[in-house]
Amino acid sequence: MKFRHVRNVRRAGAAALLASTLVFSVAACGGDKEGSDKAPAASSESGKDKGEKAPEGESLPDRSKTLATLKNDKGVEMVVYSAKRDSGGFLTISGDFKNPSSEDYTTPVVWSGQEEAIKGAGPSLAAMTLVDSVGKKRYYVLRDTDNRPLTTSNYTSSIESGKSLNFFAQFPAPPNSTTKIDLQFPEFPNATIEIS
Repeated sequence: MKFRHVRNVRRAGAAALLASTLVFSVAACGGDKEGSDKAPAASSESGKDKGEKAPEGESLPDRSKTLATLKNDKGVEMVVYSAKRDSGGFLTISGDFKNPSSEDYTTPVVWSGQEEAIKGAGPSLAAMTLVDSVGKKRYYVLRDTDNRPLTTSNYTSSIESGKSLNFFAQFPAPPNSTTKIDLQFPEFPNATIEIS
């Protein structure tokens, strides 16, 4: 009985830590404070570009500027809107995956990365990396204390035709002298994006 109680207390503590980490990470990329611990879901493009609010629990990237638009061989677009530093030493990338094709797009497993330690976390964008070619460093998506990636996760396994999936991914920030960084993500071409 004692061990079961200790296990339940540990689980509750881990859940509370995860929730607070997600709230912090979404807030760091300009998200809504209320309900921001939920992962953004695939949603329609209509209305979002007109400044309408997202459904409760979603936070939308600032679409006032596009840093890069990448397209894979299935016609899906990865649109990067921002790469922002914050005072805590983090860099948050945000944008949308858009599916303008006439068919649903099944999100590939490779997006979650190949690390054994994060396989239990479910679908994520943990395979996204940043490369500072000047500083000769590669940056990986940050993890919380339970090794869950600080990125959009647990999204649906497909992006419906004509719909999009909002995303964010949080990294350690490169030095302040680095103003541009290369974004790498499976199935998409590499892109150099500007840090703000």
